[in-house]
Amino acid sequence: MAVITGRPAAEIAPLLGLEPPLEVWGLHGAERLYPDGRRELEEAAPAVRPKLEELRESMRRDSLGGLFEDKANGVVMHWRGASRRKAEQVERLTRALFEPLAQMEGLALLEFDQGIELRVGRNKGGAVEAILAEAGAGVGSRTDCPVAYLGDDLSDEAAFKAVNRTGRRGLSVLVRRRWRETAAAVWLRPPGDLKEFLASWLSASKR
Repeated sequence: MAVITGRPAAEIAPLLGLEPPLEVWGLHGAERLYPDGRRELEEAAPAVRPKLEELRESMRRDSLGGLFEDKANGVVMHWRGASRRKAEQVERLTRALFEPLAQMEGLALLEFDQGIELRVGRNKGGAVEAILAEAGAGVGSRTDCPVAYLGDDLSDEAAFKAVNRTGRRGLSVLVRRRWRETAAAVWLRPPGDLKEFLASWLSASKR
């Protein structure tokens, strides 16, 4: 079992409070924190590092009316909580800065609920594929090991699609109070549906 999150792995691992600790993939999959404390991080290629740093400096001086977040592998703009008009303005200005840079090799845009990120490294789908490949359960594998991925954000869509490609043994689950268009095969409303699902999965795994 592993946790894949958009936050840095070091922030999430202590919150889980599990022994032994789980493997945590942070920064949407670009960072990997092993249970023994080892850490891997996909870094920007030398050719794009100056551009990312220039963008960071620009965002520190002027966040375009949004909330700028500086991550180890990229830059993030949030407009959560802003009025519709303000959010549209922040998004338009941010895209004007981010989208040209996303054309550079090694950089990509990642959209999530009420925000956008210009980043380096694999996404959540890539993290799922890496986990499955190491477990011998990737696409085309003959193993019958069941796989489930649960998520709520737009950034989870890549992971849903990765799980869907494993065929009938893969289950992609959208966990969200309100329905939205998704690649997930199942929709659960938290907390009731989620608790029931986890209890059923745990029971089935013990058989």
